[in-house]
Amino acid sequence: MTKPVIGVIGNIYSVENRFNVQMAGDKNLYSVKQVADALPVIFAGDPDITDIEDLLQVVDGVLLTGARANVHPSRFNVAPDPAHEPYDEGRDAVALPLIEACIERGVPLFGICRGFQEMAVVGGSTLHPEIRDLPGRMNHRMPRLENGEIHPDPDVVFADRHDVTLTPKGTFANILGSEVIRVNSLHGQGIVTVGDRIEVEGVAEDGTIEAIRFKDAKGFALGVQWHAEYDPVTNPINQALFRAFGDAVRTYRQSRG
Repeated sequence: MTKPVIGVIGNIYSVENRFNVQMAGDKNLYSVKQVADALPVIFAGDPDITDIEDLLQVVDGVLLTGARANVHPSRFNVAPDPAHEPYDEGRDAVALPLIEACIERGVPLFGICRGFQEMAVVGGSTLHPEIRDLPGRMNHRMPRLENGEIHPDPDVVFADRHDVTLTPKGTFANILGSEVIRVNSLHGQGIVTVGDRIEVEGVAEDGTIEAIRFKDAKGFALGVQWHAEYDPVTNPINQALFRAFGDAVRTYRQSRG
């Protein structure tokens, strides 16, 4: 095999309300193939299916994607609320220990939206289920029509909506060649307190945390709150992130022999 392998986590999904499947959006898969220049392989977000030790023998990097379900509040010592369902506790049970294993071993790790939130929780952070409810925060949810339905045009839904200011000379600023970027916004949950292991490197105009890295990681371990997988072929910011991830994955693969 010539290309490195990037594991893409799956999410529980019901087809026709009858058949459970593990699903990963094709935007994530194409981003891995076309921009990171690697082979994407979906693995189940279910601890009864996915063994982390076996998985890490196969993959050279891990992509933690966005998802409909929130991280379960019990994972950061908050009581669950039915208003903030659905949850995907199977994915929690795979993703959180997998993040810890990647950080410890230097396996390149890139978290997007829910993946960003999972990384934050492992790093000791707490989350708020609706960041827009906090004083002074903007609505980070996807755009909707007046009748409440999601806007039918994906280019409107995933359009860049706010700026993110990056830490000068930080990892993100070095990768992106800028200290201010503009990104899309499609999330409800967000970081409210930052864990000791997390370095905040990007903040939105309203103070919402948008870019993080693990302080103690032995390799690439970055997370973004926005959906970088939507347009990395044409968007220079998201393209640079996936290329940097791909470079880290190739370096790790070489180190494994």
